[in-house]
Amino acid sequence: MQVEQKIEISDAEWEVMRVVWTLGTATSRTLIDVLQEKMSWKAPTVKTLIGRLVKKGALVTEKKGRAFIYRPTIAEQRAIDDATTTLFNHLCQMRRGEAVHHLLGELTLSRSDIEKLQAQLAEKIKTAPEAVACDCLPADFKLKGGA
Repeated sequence: MQVEQKIEISDAEWEVMRVVWTLGTATSRTLIDVLQEKMSWKAPTVKTLIGRLVKKGALVTEKKGRAFIYRPTIAEQRAIDDATTTLFNHLCQMRRGEAVHHLLGELTLSRSDIEKLQAQLAEKIKTAPEAVACDCLPADFKLKGGA
């Protein structure tokens, strides 16, 4: 059973997690082989990243004979949702729409993905405000002494 918790994952750790999420479970040897080919990383680098992910609680390990088998403790979609929410929380509320617009222009999406987005946007427009207010400063903030 996967435990749903928010764990901060570095860019390099994401690469390890992507492999484990895709495979479901992976041995350290498999992770080393995949990441050497994909990222040109050496075995010690991969082992360090695996160790960090185990310490953070993102991976659990089970020893089977001489091999260590790693399994994710967090669901991939949950990690993606947490990461994107964190990113968008750093952006001005007024700029989020433009960020999504730019992102959509950069991504390769399936027809199914696009149809889901169109349906979601069709629903959201029904209750969308004309404009979104800036949330960078407190509402009652006043500049003191000019600029």
